[in-house]
Amino acid sequence: MNKASRLFCPALITPKNAVVKQSEQLSRSQKLLTELGLVKSGSNGTYQIMPVAQRSVDKLIDLVQRNMQQAGGQKITLPILTPTGLWKKTGRLEGDISEFYMVRDRSGKQFLMSPTHEEAVTAMLATTSPISYRQLPLRLYQIGPKFRDELKTRFGLMRAKEFLMKDMYSFDVSEETARETYSTVSAAYDRLFKQLEVPFVKVNAATGIMGGSVSHEYHYVSPVGEDTLLQCSSCGYAGNSEVLEGQTVSPASCPSCKSLDLREVRGVEVAHTFLLGDKYSKPLGATFLNTSGKPQPLVMGCYGIGITRIIAASLEVLSTEQELHWPRLLAPYDVCLIGPKQGSKEQPAAELIENELLLNVGELCGHQELLHDDRKELTIGKRLLEAKRLGHPLTIVVGAKAVQQDSPKLEVHLSKGEKLELDLSEALKLVSEHSQYKNSLLNGSFHRDEEESRSQSVGHQL
Repeated sequence: MNKASRLFCPALITPKNAVVKQSEQLSRSQKLLTELGLVKSGSNGTYQIMPVAQRSVDKLIDLVQRNMQQAGGQKITLPILTPTGLWKKTGRLEGDISEFYMVRDRSGKQFLMSPTHEEAVTAMLATTSPISYRQLPLRLYQIGPKFRDELKTRFGLMRAKEFLMKDMYSFDVSEETARETYSTVSAAYDRLFKQLEVPFVKVNAATGIMGGSVSHEYHYVSPVGEDTLLQCSSCGYAGNSEVLEGQTVSPASCPSCKSLDLREVRGVEVAHTFLLGDKYSKPLGATFLNTSGKPQPLVMGCYGIGITRIIAASLEVLSTEQELHWPRLLAPYDVCLIGPKQGSKEQPAAELIENELLLNVGELCGHQELLHDDRKELTIGKRLLEAKRLGHPLTIVVGAKAVQQDSPKLEVHLSKGEKLELDLSEALKLVSEHSQYKNSLLNGSFHRDEEESRSQSVGHQL
């Protein structure tokens, strides 16, 4: 069982009247995560993730993997170090590589600390014994650290020099089947972002340094976003302003329906998909044997999700200035149980109820999803304040009202600030309903459809 007294959660204590010098720009999520001891700064642009936040990261990884496997993905692990010679073959070494880390081994050979792995995975297939068309499509993904020498790190995990990312690479026999793969993986992305229940927008995007013919970005709308998005209120079309300004149609009108009702919002990019064609397979010699037994270049796609960026950006969108609010599937714990204070007159009777709850709540939501705040030397009020700031979906308090003779009640606090007074069976029913709703999200039963989610997201922020 998870006990609050055993948690390593090094909260940031700032003395009263202290003058705090900020080395970088803070966002709401970064401030809360740091103050509450969920994330610590390692150095400029790098972050140490503490146990409570790591639970959220692990839950997101599990959710991403579930969706990637449903899309036919197979998990691999590629080396972080990629020989620069591969990037030279594809021409990307001649582009703007100022954000990339380069290292040399003792023999002088140069490597990239990979910001992405298109060259590496394509070279892997190029050196594999002949691949038959019968083995395709092939969808390979990994989850691991990526590196970018950001000129200006800010907003904590949203713009860091080292970050956690899921990257998938697909290989097909033709442009047609590659587009089918693109649709399949895009549908998995849409499903993932609906499961997270954070309003998002999916926009047409520039292919940039990655290349290819088709590209889409997934954004959370937030004032701290670095991308400017244009959203049409008439038809729901959304696009990155860079793309719209590069087209013949004036960005003052919607490219889809020609409506003039375009609104400008800021977006945090949390995922990106590309249809790459043979941009990498041709120069690196990655081929398959077609039905005639002749070698033919593989047709590729790539699909990225910022794991740590989603954590930070979702908290940025959902939280208040004082309290974290997590996506339901990513909350570190489902339930926090707070028992009576040590030495209080209600302690003996209340602890009987507390122990019964520990057993029953754990069985309903899973014992690993229950946090027992056993620090009874602290007042209920102090523990409750901390629980609210940490954003637990349900916090159950076993206090004086739980042992009153006429109508014993438990205090149940919801993450959005609502307070309920329930008897034992009602509280357990609420826990059960919460767990059932989580399962419905995992199984693909969503509260609202995608278009409604997108339109509400932009409308809510404007």
